Amino acid sequence: MDPVILSMKKIDKSFIGVHALNQVDFDLRRGEVHALMGENGAGKSTLMKVLTGIYSKDSGTILYEGEEVEYTDPHDSQAAGISIVHQELNMMNHLTVAQNIFIGREIMHGQLIDDRKMNEAAAELFQRLNIDIDPTEVMGNLTVGKQQMCEIAKAISRETKVIVFDEPTAALTETEIEELFKIIRDLKSKGIGIIYISHRMDEIKVITDRVTVMRDGEYVGTLISDECTKEDIINMMVGRVIYEEPKQKSNVHPGAPVALEVKNLCAGKMVQNISFQLRKGEILGFAGLMGAGRTETARAIFGADKIDSGEIYIKNKRVDVTSPEDAVRHGIGYLSEDRKRYGLILDKSIAVNTTLASVSEFIHKHLIDKKREDEAAQKYVDRLKTKTPNVSVPVGNLSGGNQQKVVIGKWMVRDCDILIFDEPTRGIDVGAKSEIYHLMNELAAEGKAIIMISSELPEILRMSDRVVVMCEGRKTGEYMIEEASQERIMHAATLKKAGERL
Repeated sequence: MDPVILSMKKIDKSFIGVHALNQVDFDLRRGEVHALMGENGAGKSTLMKVLTGIYSKDSGTILYEGEEVEYTDPHDSQAAGISIVHQELNMMNHLTVAQNIFIGREIMHGQLIDDRKMNEAAAELFQRLNIDIDPTEVMGNLTVGKQQMCEIAKAISRETKVIVFDEPTAALTETEIEELFKIIRDLKSKGIGIIYISHRMDEIKVITDRVTVMRDGEYVGTLISDECTKEDIINMMVGRVIYEEPKQKSNVHPGAPVALEVKNLCAGKMVQNISFQLRKGEILGFAGLMGAGRTETARAIFGADKIDSGEIYIKNKRVDVTSPEDAVRHGIGYLSEDRKRYGLILDKSIAVNTTLASVSEFIHKHLIDKKREDEAAQKYVDRLKTKTPNVSVPVGNLSGGNQQKVVIGKWMVRDCDILIFDEPTRGIDVGAKSEIYHLMNELAAEGKAIIMISSELPEILRMSDRVVVMCEGRKTGEYMIEEASQERIMHAATLKKAGERL
């Protein structure tokens, strides 16, 4: 058994109104991949922020390489060899990839930054990690998946002994995940300890050695990965077994009216001649690999990206959607895959964010009626089981899953007839996923028409009444849920790449 490189004992941390960590224990061995799991708000990210000096602990001890430590700044923990790859990316989008990787420790030539040497160093790093990214590319031009790989490369570029991965695969394709796992195994073989935070159960058996589970800010227990089941972990996480039956047949009434029809939609290279119908009360799944054009299609329908050609019909009436304001006015709500960038104002309260799309309804005599705003927000905090002491808390203080619930609440307040959910459960734990699944089914039963974009095929098959498949900007398949399968969807998702035809 490898020696322990890191030990956290009886860690306690409170914020105003929230006891975030209560006597939590955790340890990590050299050359080990140790999963840290729990529902959103369980305290996983808070524990890691205490470790890396982002938060100070109230009590407890941290032993690193046999010595007691307490970092007061992330730079101190990085200098000591502890790096963290955050779930929510924190990139400088206007800088190049190489500049982002070496930010704060730039390679200098005299008094000037040596961009040429940084580009060369970044290229060597990417080559070693088998990552195909141009170091001179502007970070903001990359996909979320490639930005995630850059964040991982930045952490690995340091002289690191411990790496924390917080939901590292949430935005990666299957190929990128395989490459990441190769990197992790290589790091493990070199004696680096890895803390792996993930909600994807299938990854745990593949890549981890042990699993520690937290619940409501407390340590629940530690299991050997090879000796436990998915149900064991879920039971520890939520205190109950959650199992969602895959959908066997469509719930849509045969005569349900068409809520949205898209004809021959074109928008840039990633949306080419897309046509489909969405019926009232239907959940229409959009499947495909990363870069298939699903998000771009959603953004074009919502008016966030310019449409080159094509037609959009709502309730059989042609409409022009040239901006998100147009889309909202026509009853379309869009939950973006990047909630932090496009869905929320992080320094504003839950109440403000919940009423963001309906603010005019809360204005009385040129002022916002704060009481009504708070009441509306509280209604959806209760319905969505959002973990927060009150609706005045800045939404940036919430966990990722609870932030997602606030975005959903925003569109529920607006009462849109058509809802586009883009990766609605990305980075969300199994308990919160179940709640969102039930909510989406409730909304569909109420007659809402829903488009659900998801990279998780089990989720597509579990929730959809019908599935549209895209590949490289084109629609390559469409199946009723009764005839859909992972094999058929994956075949359609790779048609264009294989040079095949339907």
